[in-house]
Amino acid sequence: MQPALVPDRTPAPTAPRALILFVRIVGAALLLACGGIHLYLWLDGYRTIPWIGPSFLANVVLAGLAAIAVLVAPGRWLPWVALLAGLLQLGTLAGLVLSLTVGLFGFYETTSAQLVVPTILVEAVGFLVLAGYGAYELLRSRHRGRPA
Repeated sequence: MQPALVPDRTPAPTAPRALILFVRIVGAALLLACGGIHLYLWLDGYRTIPWIGPSFLANVVLAGLAAIAVLVAPGRWLPWVALLAGLLQLGTLAGLVLSLTVGLFGFYETTSAQLVVPTILVEAVGFLVLAGYGAYELLRSRHRGRPA
């Protein structure tokens, strides 16, 4: 007769509070910056570009919702929320890179366009902070055999 396996009920160690606070505040700020850039550009005329205008407006809404989620998510959900918010930043960055290279929905952007460089920085750092934290915490919890 094999002994019954008893699940380990000890809580998994979490990231230091300072790191969690950093991810919440900096991650939310970067999401709001991304949304703010897209709102500014949408108001500045991008709203008239087919597919791009609605995409910019969707980015504003999603970035705002993601920022709120990063700030208020319960601790056990924060890695998932941060990972998804980081992927939003990566998707937005990918859209910009496509528009700078092969075009996106028939729209071509140039590197000399207003806010291209700040947008690249905001979205790249946002991806690294949010997805980096989320992926690290999820992998760490999986490594311990505990579902996140």
